[in-house]
Amino acid sequence: MPLIFRFLSLWPLWLLHGLGAALGWVVFVASATYRRRFVANAQQAGYRLAQVRAAVAHAGRMTAELPRLWLGALPACDIVNAECVERAWAAGRGIVFLTPHLGCFELSVQAAAQRWAGAHGAITVLYRPARQPWLAAIMRTARNRPGVQAVPTDLSGVRQMLKALRRGQAVGLLPDQVPPEGQGQWAPFFGRPAYTMTLAARLVQQTGARVLLARCERRAWGRGYTLILEELPVPLSDQLDAAVLQLNQAMEATIRQCPQQYLWGYARYKQPRAEAQA
Repeated sequence: MPLIFRFLSLWPLWLLHGLGAALGWVVFVASATYRRRFVANAQQAGYRLAQVRAAVAHAGRMTAELPRLWLGALPACDIVNAECVERAWAAGRGIVFLTPHLGCFELSVQAAAQRWAGAHGAITVLYRPARQPWLAAIMRTARNRPGVQAVPTDLSGVRQMLKALRRGQAVGLLPDQVPPEGQGQWAPFFGRPAYTMTLAARLVQQTGARVLLARCERRAWGRGYTLILEELPVPLSDQLDAAVLQLNQAMEATIRQCPQQYLWGYARYKQPRAEAQA
C-alpha cells in the first residue's frame, strides 16, 4: 500500500481528481447509510441534493488527492485576502486558523505555512495517528511538512498549541470535527444540536489570538486551488457558550459560500466517543 501511495503521488492532479470523482459516486451509490446521511445533512442546512450534488464527487476528490498532498510536490494554490493575515501577525498575539470540512482542507495549512512559516514560525495542528501502521508512518511524514508542526490530540498537544500562540505563532483547527466526550458541548449547527469542540474558543480566550476563517477551494479540471481567508466578523465572545455558538455560525457562513465542496457525508451530528483511558 505505501508503494501505491507513492505511485499515486506522482500522478497529475487532473487525473487524481477524475479518479476521485468516480470514486465519490461509487461510494454514494453503494452505501445507503452514507447516502442517507449526506442527503439528511444537506437538507438540514436547507439544500436539496440537486443543489449540492457536486459535493458527491468532491468527497472522492478529497481522498484521491491525498497521496499528492502528503508525498508529492504541492500543487498551485492562490491566496485571496492575505492582507488579513498580515494584520493578524502585526497584532503579535498569534493566529487561530479555522476551516470546516470544506474543499481541500488538508492543503489549507500547507499553503499558509509555505507563505508565512519562514517569517513567523511553524503552524501547529492537532494530529491523530491512523490505526494502520503503514498509513500512520505516511501521515507522520505528511503532517510534519516544512512549516507545519503536528502535535498529538491530547493534553500535551493542547499545551503545545498554547505555547505556540503565546510565542505569537499560528495554530490550525477543524472546529466542525466532533471531539471526544468531555471535550465539547452541544450547540446548534445549521439549526440542529451538534457536539462541538470548545478548544478553539478556549485557545482564543486564553491567549487573545486572532481568529481567521479559511477555505481552500478546488479549481476545475485539476488546475489547482484557491485559499480564501477572512476575519471573524465580530470579536469572539468572552463567554464560552456564546463563543462556541459564534464559531459554529462562522463555519455555517463559510460553508454556505461553497456548499458544493462541503463534506456533507461527515457524521457531524453523531454522539461523541469516549476517550480511551490510559
